[in-house]
Amino acid sequence: MRYRRLAATIVVVLLLGLVGSVAGPGWNPQPLGHTIVPESSSTRIGSDALTPPVGTFEVTREVVDITVDDGVTIKATIASPVGARGERPAVLFMHGAGTATHRNFAEMTTDLASAGIVTLVPDKRSDTYTTRDRDYVAMAEDYLVSWEVLRGWPGVDPDRVGVYGESEGAMSAPIAAVEAQDVAFVVLVSAPVLPIREQGALAADTYLRDVGVSDRILRAIPRLVGAQFPGGGFDYFDFDVSPYQRRLTQPVLMVYGTADGSVPIVQGAVQLLEDLEVAGNEQYTIRYYEGANHGIKIGGALAPGFTEDLARWVQGLPQTAVAEPRIAGGQPVQQFRAAPVDHPRWYASGDMIVLTLLGGLGLLALAPLAWALGQLPRLWGRTPSTTVRPLGRYALALGLATVATWVVFVAYLAGVADLALNYRTNDLFVQGGWLAVQGVGILAATMLVMTVAAALRQARALRGSAVMGRAGWAAVGSAVCGSVVLLATAAYWGVYPAVL
Repeated sequence: MRYRRLAATIVVVLLLGLVGSVAGPGWNPQPLGHTIVPESSSTRIGSDALTPPVGTFEVTREVVDITVDDGVTIKATIASPVGARGERPAVLFMHGAGTATHRNFAEMTTDLASAGIVTLVPDKRSDTYTTRDRDYVAMAEDYLVSWEVLRGWPGVDPDRVGVYGESEGAMSAPIAAVEAQDVAFVVLVSAPVLPIREQGALAADTYLRDVGVSDRILRAIPRLVGAQFPGGGFDYFDFDVSPYQRRLTQPVLMVYGTADGSVPIVQGAVQLLEDLEVAGNEQYTIRYYEGANHGIKIGGALAPGFTEDLARWVQGLPQTAVAEPRIAGGQPVQQFRAAPVDHPRWYASGDMIVLTLLGGLGLLALAPLAWALGQLPRLWGRTPSTTVRPLGRYALALGLATVATWVVFVAYLAGVADLALNYRTNDLFVQGGWLAVQGVGILAATMLVMTVAAALRQARALRGSAVMGRAGWAAVGSAVCGSVVLLATAAYWGVYPAVL
């Protein structure tokens, strides 16, 4: 009997592993196969244009109110050089993902203003920007209101006002430049370029590989990133900025850090060059800062030379728009290609993700409720409808082991995410934690076998005092069904060893 249960447990674990292998899209990113070779390791901007260096002027700041669409008022910080002669070029800053205010970009705007460039950083609107819904076209239109304010600011040359889009802001910057042809230039920093869904899958793969997780976790990437999220929304994940980039006629400066694993630093630049070729635009400059991360920072500080290069490029236009070297800096490396992500099947996408989990947990919760209802006859001195030993204990242990599987799994994912987002590694946690997740999952599978085996024995038992009532069977049935649902779902997300 013991060997039968062991064999049955092995079969159940293998079946759960098979579910994880065939139930959803696999993950097999392809090598990129090509790269961009910088013409020079120096990021310095060429041309004979004479431009004031960073630190030339004192800087003054002013906070103003700007009324955008629907009468909404936002604040903006304008940094200006003190004593700079004539009308100056100016830059409007567009924020990356998340909440942001007019206080952002303080170090960068100080450097630019000290070189003679007026800068404006507006608040990001929070009433039209949520995790679920974002409209990059509408965001560009809001930014253009601030751009018009900057064009009319005292001391600013209205014909030399451009936009700076960082990360997600680089999705709106080309839109703004197309919608308002008077935008003088476009700066794209750490630009995703590709749709967020593709870029996000690549970023997750890069971060998780750096941390050293199991291939089973990597397989979950398309199952999460490729899914429709519960409650709908997230349409912006599939927004393609290329049609706007193909209409850009302004000079473009693209900037990446070579240590940025969150965006396709090679593919993004290649796509931009292809888009500009469609537009017939040869005014491009690309810079890679060695060792810099997504924020173009090294050790918490802006990469050496970044703001100096940016200031010179802006000040030196139009000469610097085509100055050699066109592509320079550190050698970028992108191991895998960002590509369209396969979508999970209907049973693991959208609202079904939540319904499955809630359904499994609900069935587990019904088990103790059914048991408690079976005890009510005791109040009237009658025989209760309860489970029998050891079946009741097995069912309880099964429910607890199933819940523990999910608790340990979620805690493990949270720990891995913390390591990845903070660019840290911890082999003991990553490897040991994954063994713990699988160990608890196999324990739950073992308790499932023991519970079902005990239930079958009880069903064959002769009638007598040991016979269970309806409430007892309902409790056991709920525990088994709920556990099967939750363990199969855990298998889908990669908890059990792969079979294929």
